[in-house]
Amino acid sequence: MAFCSWEPGAGSSELKAGAARTAETIAILHKWGIHTLGQLAALDKEELRNRLGADTVRLWERANGTATRLLKFVQPPETFEESFEFDHEIETAEPLLFMLRRFLEQLALRLSAIYLVAKELTLCISFSNSPSDGSAAVDQQSYKRVFKIPQPTNDVDLLFRMLQTHLENFKSEHPIVAVALTAQPIRPASQQFGLFETALRNPQQLYETLARLSALLGSDRVGIPIKEETHRPDAFRMEPFAWASVESAVPSGNPKDALRTAHTTTRPALRRFRPPANTSVFVSAARYLESDKIRGQIVDQTGPFLFSGNWWDEKSWARAEWDMQLENGDLIRAHETEGKWKIDGIYD
Repeated sequence: MAFCSWEPGAGSSELKAGAARTAETIAILHKWGIHTLGQLAALDKEELRNRLGADTVRLWERANGTATRLLKFVQPPETFEESFEFDHEIETAEPLLFMLRRFLEQLALRLSAIYLVAKELTLCISFSNSPSDGSAAVDQQSYKRVFKIPQPTNDVDLLFRMLQTHLENFKSEHPIVAVALTAQPIRPASQQFGLFETALRNPQQLYETLARLSALLGSDRVGIPIKEETHRPDAFRMEPFAWASVESAVPSGNPKDALRTAHTTTRPALRRFRPPANTSVFVSAARYLESDKIRGQIVDQTGPFLFSGNWWDEKSWARAEWDMQLENGDLIRAHETEGKWKIDGIYD
């Protein structure tokens, strides 16, 4: 029986180098008249070590069945998931909340044992839909919701309130047959704030408030307003709230000079009326403006500033804006569209 060598777990370069050494050793053994495993096993181990080195000793140990290979300990990633299938279909929230409370207690205990916290929860609810044809088959549908935790924690009461707030306005047309809860772990973060920095007293309360607002108003009406790439006034879209720290960029140089420059380059702020106030402009020798929010004689004005957009679809718009100064010193912005005047706001 001929013999060969193979190093398990080695890389491609190591395999090539090991194969070259083994081929050289086997060639030497063939010159000695050693052609089988039995002939190799009959040789003296120490003599082989002195003459051909450690690689030949490993061949000898394999031929004699005494070779040992250390196993590399690999710990599979631990999943933090709890699930339960109900014996009977449930149609109320009490049994569901009871199981979720138990899930959170078990997950928090497992995470705390290895010094981790939960940064995200995934709730999965399975429903049972009875077929309309009366057959015995059952079609299962599921609902999935991901809860991102702004400040990772293992506080069971806080996490449970977050789930309970979401389920208060949750409705389903079909009974529930199973529920699962998965936690995404992360190491707890430690942050040291600066001397003059302030943080939220309870960041979790902010997320709970957002969850309640989403349940009352809808998730598409709660978030961060992002200005659209258009000249249309008040054009924005809502994006989901993202918990991220924003680092303020401080220009290099003297801080006093930076503050002085920022003060001199600050533009006047426009305090907008929501919605714009209906108004009437009397064009005469003494131009006069009157609305339910502000009124007075116009002593100076700049404009019109013509704006338009979306002329290619049904959302087309066009307006003419004016900046006006009243006799009492107020600076206002008004616009005229389709023959109607409205006041957008007043400058600070």
